[in-house]
Amino acid sequence: MDFCYRWRRFLFCAVPLFALLAACDYGKPKPTPPVDTYVSVKWEDLPATSDEDLLAGFNSWYSACARMANDKIWKGSCSAAAQVQPNAAAVRDFLKSNLQVYSLRSADKGTKGLITGYFEPIYKGSLERTDTTTVPIYGVPDDLVVVALDSIYPELKGKRLRGRLEGRTLKPYDDAATIGRQGANAPVLAWLSNPMDLQFLQIQGSGRVQLDTGRQMRIAYADQNGHPYRPVGRWLVDHDQLKKEELSMSRIRDWATANPDQVPELLASNPSYVFFGVRPDSNEGPRGSLNVPLTPGFSVAIDRKVIPLGSLLWLSTTRPNGSAMIRPVAAQDTGGAIAGEVRADLFTGTGVEAGELAGNMKQAGQIWLLWPKDAAMPTAH
Repeated sequence: MDFCYRWRRFLFCAVPLFALLAACDYGKPKPTPPVDTYVSVKWEDLPATSDEDLLAGFNSWYSACARMANDKIWKGSCSAAAQVQPNAAAVRDFLKSNLQVYSLRSADKGTKGLITGYFEPIYKGSLERTDTTTVPIYGVPDDLVVVALDSIYPELKGKRLRGRLEGRTLKPYDDAATIGRQGANAPVLAWLSNPMDLQFLQIQGSGRVQLDTGRQMRIAYADQNGHPYRPVGRWLVDHDQLKKEELSMSRIRDWATANPDQVPELLASNPSYVFFGVRPDSNEGPRGSLNVPLTPGFSVAIDRKVIPLGSLLWLSTTRPNGSAMIRPVAAQDTGGAIAGEVRADLFTGTGVEAGELAGNMKQAGQIWLLWPKDAAMPTAH
């Protein structure tokens, strides 16, 4: 489902191709000193975790092994993991026998990084437009054109252009403000009652629509309009509506409830717009970029330029209440806002409580990569 949209922000820049291939960079980047992203350390250097968390993290990682059966990096480790007995001692022996530990480091902050959270929201809605449900959830527009740049430039793997054809010219697709005013040439999957529900649904990249029939309709990221994402919280801070240190999903929603006339301007500050697709109803977790159900508390979104999908990580951070969180987690999702060497977005689950945890999660943390001993190291780029 490519769940963690936060965000699949492939930029569409109305500039010449040479500039676009330079990642739409209009200024010369500041040089940074070289740094070893992956620093080999001893197993004994890892902070201790509980047996319960060890097993849960291992099981989360192993749940993707069926998807990685032919992966040249993880094939051998997954095959060996299939023989591991379901107890902490056996898991520890497997990890130490098959995997090497690497501390992830960045040029600016060393081993210190940022750990945030995301969740699967549930919002009330309808399959039909009503007097109270007037906010459309759009599917992929019929006139959205997506160009895979790596089909011509392999070094741009994963990069896409998105736009609309006008004659023989590819023009940028409508931004969020335009879509909000004029709509989109796209199917409407469902209707919500609150425009902030749609904004948060787009930020999370997936969710459920609670229908009057009792059914929870599951939807997930399908595509995007190609415009860069800009956090609406930044607009609130820039316009002296909220202080940076008090930003959270609940505070943003409270502000929107108290200032309904300013909500359109707030939403227009983020030109990015997400289009969704319907997913089969089920009680399993939403599926991330690896197309396996995410495990609350043990699946993370990462920057795949640094950490390959499917990797097993060791995470040391805190919860918003200050309590320690040390455990193995599985890299099963990605997101354009999840960028950097020591950066992870923890999937916290589904519903209100998970949303409160995710909305307040902005913690310092460290990450270690557990990598197969016989595999070549990834190349951070």
